[in-house]
Amino acid sequence: MLQDRHSFVLSRPSPTGVPLLTKQTILGVATLAATLLFAASAVAQGPSQDQLKANKAEKLKKEFATAAPWITDYDKAREEAKKSDRLIFAYFTRSYAP
Repeated sequence: MLQDRHSFVLSRPSPTGVPLLTKQTILGVATLAATLLFAASAVAQGPSQDQLKANKAEKLKKEFATAAPWITDYDKAREEAKKSDRLIFAYFTRSYAP
């Protein structure tokens, strides 16, 4: 005896007699969700480390970064601050900020 496609009903049929969730529907939705998650993770990875280093070097050449003798190494800044008994002014930014 052959089973029709509605034989894999995981919930009660709706009042119209059409099943709400079939095995095919669940597998289709799971496949779509997995595909979307994979695509989103590929897009979310962003620029490479080399590109970020190039962005940093380019940014440090700009006028606002050369107007004062900034120390970009945290350990060196701590050492210099300790020697001169001064505080550290930290400027945090992202690679896409001006």
